[in-house]
Amino acid sequence: MQKLLVIVGPTAVGKTEISIQLAQKLNGEIISADSMQIYRGMDIGTAKPTLAEQAGIPHHMLDIVDPGKPFSVADYQTLARQKIEEITARGRMPVLAGGTGLYVRAVIDPYNFIPADTDWDLRARLKRQAEEAGLAALYQWLSEIDPVAAERIHANDERRIIRALEVYQTTGQPLSFWEQQTDKQKPLYDLIMIGINRPRAELYQRINQRVDLMLEQGLLAEAQDLMAQGLDENFIASQAIGYKEFFAYLHGEESLAEATEKLKQSTRRYAKRQLTWFRADKRVQWLELGKERTAVELINEILQIVADRWEMV
Repeated sequence: MQKLLVIVGPTAVGKTEISIQLAQKLNGEIISADSMQIYRGMDIGTAKPTLAEQAGIPHHMLDIVDPGKPFSVADYQTLARQKIEEITARGRMPVLAGGTGLYVRAVIDPYNFIPADTDWDLRARLKRQAEEAGLAALYQWLSEIDPVAAERIHANDERRIIRALEVYQTTGQPLSFWEQQTDKQKPLYDLIMIGINRPRAELYQRINQRVDLMLEQGLLAEAQDLMAQGLDENFIASQAIGYKEFFAYLHGEESLAEATEKLKQSTRRYAKRQLTWFRADKRVQWLELGKERTAVELINEILQIVADRWEMV
């Protein structure tokens, strides 16, 4: 069975740095498990590692599709599994690293995709209902029929709320039911799954600092480019945290300070949802970064786990 090292955790926790250093020590290559880093031209807002940061380690599943183009979890599954095979065939270690839980699950498990095609008439009716009764009413409905999905879907995320209700209406089962389904087959890989976390106050401070740094690096220009391409809320790429929060500012509807604080808040909430998702997977071994454990110590601990499990390093 193919070996696969998986590194997960909330945004801004330090997964990128840890994964790159692990790949250096394990003769590895990195497969990104980030649903927004797949898009070209969305670099700063997705915290995509630069070529310098990649430190010569091959990275896969970055910059593979233009924003606004259709790209499904099933597409990601096919390509990522192919990369794992290619990396293994080269005698190197595949390292799947990222914070999009559904992407990780789709790769490592015999994942059943939701048997619900888009029902455009139903979607249009739900959209009208959101306009007439208010999105809060639809979110309340979702919270009643699928509290698990409602926990990780933001109350203002109209696209995902409508999709979750559409799945429920067309299949008779909530979205979270389908996301937890796996075929009754053996695991696809010999897995080591490491979850990285930090004390909450420290994580939130890192998130706030990252947002400030993104603005210095040109995040607003990236958001303007997306708007110039005609990407609005109907395109999945524009839903990426780090861009949608600035559309109101760019339209002159709120101040830069308001948009910046909204982004920080959205990112903190996203980190909380990520932790909820990954903590539900009992295969994940959690290690905490921070004052009690430096990055070097954490990397050495992961290397020891790898050595004990796979008799290597």
